[in-house]
Amino acid sequence: MEFALLGSLAVLALIDSTSFGTLLIPAWLLMHPGRVRAARMLVFLGTVAAFYFAVGVAVALGADAFLPQISRLLDTRPVLWAQLVVGVALFFWSFRLERKNKTTAGSGRLLSWRDRALADGGGVAALAGLALTAGAAEVTTMLPYLAAIGMVTTAALPAAHIALVMAGYCLVMIIPALVLLVARLAAGQHVIPLLTRLSDWMVRSNAVAWIVGIVGFLLARDAAFRLDLFS
Repeated sequence: MEFALLGSLAVLALIDSTSFGTLLIPAWLLMHPGRVRAARMLVFLGTVAAFYFAVGVAVALGADAFLPQISRLLDTRPVLWAQLVVGVALFFWSFRLERKNKTTAGSGRLLSWRDRALADGGGVAALAGLALTAGAAEVTTMLPYLAAIGMVTTAALPAAHIALVMAGYCLVMIIPALVLLVARLAAGQHVIPLLTRLSDWMVRSNAVAWIVGIVGFLLARDAAFRLDLFS
């Protein structure tokens, strides 16, 4: 397995770690002024990771029947040049994306979900359901994750390696949220201002632009190396 592939997947996983379900909802859960419910956080993050792992493995292995034909097609120079053009176009398009403020709608949805998740009557099943809802709502819009599945599929890895790589990818996705959980347990209420600023920044900022830019760069880089443009 090439280190370049693993490096690209690690970058994509870190981008996905800043999504709505992998960081924003955990940050809001940790902002609750009461006692930190570490077990609930672990249930939420574990469910999110398991959901994305199952989807990634299912899609990657499902494409296995068509992999020889797909690989031959994707290795042709016309397709590689098309990939290079698309990657460069995405990279430069990211600079033109307009910033959109979604604070009001996002905050209302987040408040509703947090209240339901942290209610006294809310149990593990409710929190797992929240995690699955967040994952299902995001999975088709997470461009880095879809790009990662495509890279794993075209790498022609054995099934066991695909499962291992996707497991590592999903683990990296939740590491930042786990770091926030440890910080909240260690620092208590002192970390609340940091979580608040992080949450406000994520809700206000237009993360789509830089996500598109990074994915475009990775696609262009992969095509350029496979075309031997730097040799």
